[in-house]
Amino acid sequence: MVESLRVDDPEPSYRPPAWLREPRAKGTFDEFGVRVLGRRIGVRVWSPAEGALPLLLAHDGPEYDALSSLTRYAGAMIERGALAPFRVALLPPADRDEWYSASAVYGRALCRRLIPAVRGQVDVARRPVGMGTSLGALAMLQAQRSWPEVFAGLFLQSGSFFMPRFDRHESGFPRYGRITRFVAGVLRAPPAGDPVRVTMTCGAEEENIHNNRVMSSSLAAQGYPVRLHEVADLHNYTSWRDAFDPYLTHLLARVWAPR
Repeated sequence: MVESLRVDDPEPSYRPPAWLREPRAKGTFDEFGVRVLGRRIGVRVWSPAEGALPLLLAHDGPEYDALSSLTRYAGAMIERGALAPFRVALLPPADRDEWYSASAVYGRALCRRLIPAVRGQVDVARRPVGMGTSLGALAMLQAQRSWPEVFAGLFLQSGSFFMPRFDRHESGFPRYGRITRFVAGVLRAPPAGDPVRVTMTCGAEEENIHNNRVMSSSLAAQGYPVRLHEVADLHNYTSWRDAFDPYLTHLLARVWAPR
């Protein structure tokens, strides 16, 4: 693995987010299989209600749910009234280092195979918001850049936006060259024709903070409404979970506000 995906032991003074203890809207899971790039993967979609609902689409979805309580967060925000009901699609990382490493082949499969498969199983309102951590965040950005009409917004946590000036120590990763070429292309790009709202979070002390700062500034210069929030933790699921509220909450409220 090119990065750590763990939950670290918290400091003695640490306090978990309040929503973990709050009442939450109940939901049910729809589970189905879909064949993608020669692999059969299982997708789970959490729904708090029937009918057409907005969709939050999560890379590393099973890990996000098990280690960061993603669907518990969704239920808590809905019960609190901070967000209207929405669905959460948990996408598993089948060949993570290959698929999530700025792969154009995977980006096309996500937008032209996986998302339509989800829409074929549940009633989705409007364009989805994509989210991911580390390589999963990188892959969501790659998909949005290639298929800008698909997404309504992005929530990118500790994105692995490798740049040689900051990340040469990652050069042993097999897809390092593909990642740095993609990132360089984004940094050189002219203003975007169809930018979407982007919220980024990253631990202030983690290695990825430098490339996240550069990426945030570059996307802003291209017309993306983007905010980078530096949080007090490292590259782990505790940090990512603790940034859901308020940052993901604010993003979803803005993107899915009634028109």
